[in-house]
Amino acid sequence: MAGNYHQLTLAEVRPGMVLSDVLLDVQGNVLLPQGTALTEAMLALMPRHGIAVLPILKDEVTPEIVAATLQHHEARIAQLFRKNDADSGSDWATATLRRFITDYRLGVEETPEHE
Repeated sequence: MAGNYHQLTLAEVRPGMVLSDVLLDVQGNVLLPQGTALTEAMLALMPRHGIAVLPILKDEVTPEIVAATLQHHEARIAQLFRKNDADSGSDWATATLRRFITDYRLGVEETPEHE
C-alpha cells in the first residue's frame, strides 16, 4: 500500500480514521482487520497491546464510510450470535459476551453505573 497510507503516532490518531493495513500486536496476533474505522474505545486499548504507531489511510474518511463499517460490524455480530436471544436471561454468559463484543466493535463508551 505504498503511498496510500501514513504512519501516525497514537496521539495523532482520531476516532473515525481507517486502518490501511492489518493491525498486529507485539506477538504478531491480529488485533484489527484492514479497513477498520477506529473508535475511541479501540484507541484507548492500544497501549495495553504495545501499539504506539498505526498505519492510517490518507484518504478522507466520510461519515458514510464510518456508517457502513458500523453496519458491517452489526451484521457480523448478528450472524455470530444468531442462535442467542439477546433479551433472554437463560444464557447469561453468551448475552454478556455479545454485549461486550457489541460495545467494543461499535465503540460504545463505558459509563459509570452509579451516577
